Amino acid sequence: MERRHWPIGLEALAYGGEYTPEQWPEPVWQEDVRLMREAGVTMIGIGAFTWALLEPEPGRYDFGWLDRLLDLLHGNGIRVSLGTPAVVPPAWFFAKFPMALPVSGDGTVCHHAPAYQQAAVSITRKLARRYGEHPALAMWNVHTERGACDCDLAAAAFRRWLVDRYTTVKELNEAWGTSVRGQTYNSFEQVRPPRLTRNPAQQLDWVRFTDGAMLANFKRERDVLREASPGVPVTTTFHVALSGCESVDYWAWAREVDVVTNGHHPAAGAERPHVHLAMAADLTRSLADGRPWLSLERSTSAVNGQRTSLAHVARGSDGAMFSRWRASRFGAEKFHPAMLPHAGTESRVWQEVVRLGRDLGLLAALRGSHVEADVVLLWDWQSWWAQRGAEIDARERAEAWFAATYDLHLTAGFAHPEADLSGCALVVVPALYSMTEAASANLRRYVEEGGVLVVSCFSGIVDEHDTVHDGPHPGALREVLGLTVEEFTPLRAGERVRLDGGTTGGVWAEVVTARGAAAVWSYVDGPAAGSPAVTRHPFGRGSAWYVSTCLGEDGLDAVLLAACAEAGISSRDLPRDVEVVERGRHLFAINHSRGTELVPATGTELLTGESVAGHLTLPPGAGRVVFTAPPESAFYPNEV
Repeated sequence: MERRHWPIGLEALAYGGEYTPEQWPEPVWQEDVRLMREAGVTMIGIGAFTWALLEPEPGRYDFGWLDRLLDLLHGNGIRVSLGTPAVVPPAWFFAKFPMALPVSGDGTVCHHAPAYQQAAVSITRKLARRYGEHPALAMWNVHTERGACDCDLAAAAFRRWLVDRYTTVKELNEAWGTSVRGQTYNSFEQVRPPRLTRNPAQQLDWVRFTDGAMLANFKRERDVLREASPGVPVTTTFHVALSGCESVDYWAWAREVDVVTNGHHPAAGAERPHVHLAMAADLTRSLADGRPWLSLERSTSAVNGQRTSLAHVARGSDGAMFSRWRASRFGAEKFHPAMLPHAGTESRVWQEVVRLGRDLGLLAALRGSHVEADVVLLWDWQSWWAQRGAEIDARERAEAWFAATYDLHLTAGFAHPEADLSGCALVVVPALYSMTEAASANLRRYVEEGGVLVVSCFSGIVDEHDTVHDGPHPGALREVLGLTVEEFTPLRAGERVRLDGGTTGGVWAEVVTARGAAAVWSYVDGPAAGSPAVTRHPFGRGSAWYVSTCLGEDGLDAVLLAACAEAGISSRDLPRDVEVVERGRHLFAINHSRGTELVPATGTELLTGESVAGHLTLPPGAGRVVFTAPPESAFYPNEV
């Protein structure tokens, strides 16, 4: 079967939002579609929460309203991302199958219940057969907002998962280290969800199991859609900002979708929300293996729409979709920002929406072009799961190291620790507490063959079962780093230790013994005084740096600059909060600062039509796109 990697029939950048027409009388639909055309909308998402309308009683279906809506959208040239509605079953379903209700967690349904799985497949098949060839259909979106559940059905499913993973209870006991605190099992039937058990390996496997169960449900619906609706791409909305969906391994999920998407909602009050947005965008692009991805869900009025949408497009998204088209009048999300807000078409938000639609229309030619990363950061969700609760916050370290690349105006990408790194000049490991033997061998090979590696503290400590690697720390990285860690010395809250490089570290320090590595900076004071704090180890044709504390911004910048120089990477000399990204032959420049800034550029600015010769002037909050050279042949994702 032909696999498509982009919404069918979408020949411009995707622009629109999630539409909930079921909340409005049909005459409003006509007005909505008229306004969508005024705003330049090219695609709308519908259907995610409509199971109760589509199947109001068991086995009785009502598709008439959806028929009329799809015909209306198609007649006005608007493509449709049609969502499967299994995330919220009807009230009659829970009355008929109460065992599908979750026992705990934040889920709306127990996704282990056979009755739920069968019903989800059934409604998905009905949709696929009815609309699989509808001319408005651009792609399917399988909604997976399902939380965890530890009911008896989940416990039984967990035991089956453990049998598949470990085969024998002896192997399970060895992997979990159950000799500690007398936890040894005599059979799989004795295993329960880790409600009270203080076994990190069991808790880690429970998260893996829960994530895998959600992925299996997605694949079940996806396969039905592919069978009944061949050639139409299938996706689900990711939420890869590291502050959300902490129990989802998106490296695994990305292999199963046709289009990689992301929903990004900046945290209110964040000091530099544009840095977090950039990180989420770069991580999403990396999940897509460098291909264009789609920003499928974000807020409008909570942040500047034009600026943040351009940032997504700059970093590889072929569109900017929002969480809502029309603001709701009732329900839990009635104050959720929308493209068409309660204030109507006279509002500032609406004017921004129309202007953004115009701007994205002017950028249609860059569809399918690529973004090249200067630096690659390694990230592993499963290592993060294992590290949760430690003194060092893996997410905070990843964000800190990414911010350092951002402030040096380097474009970052992300990779799994076992991914091919042969084309990367510089690889940074912000936090990799758990490391497999395969990942260890991969990093060793990368440095031996000439790569420059920078590793942050508390990495390479345990294996995939949360068992400490043999010998001194960091077991999986000891040889390539050329050192051993004799002792971890966590710092008191707010405590800083001085390094002889003129910078400081916080949170954490380590007593390091160099075994081939050279000390770049050493601790001046604190519990590790006199010990190397930052080291460099020539290894093969490359080198490996180690940072044994949580450096502040100045220290991170200095280490990263030194590693970049060694890797032959040049940083841009630009103001701190001016974001500059090259995508193909287009240079995006976005000013997140409060003053007017200048950016070196030559070409044609596409949003204003102005010629740029030498420098581009950026007012506060402005975003510009400069076409710098004749276009290269773009990669169009629907090509197989």
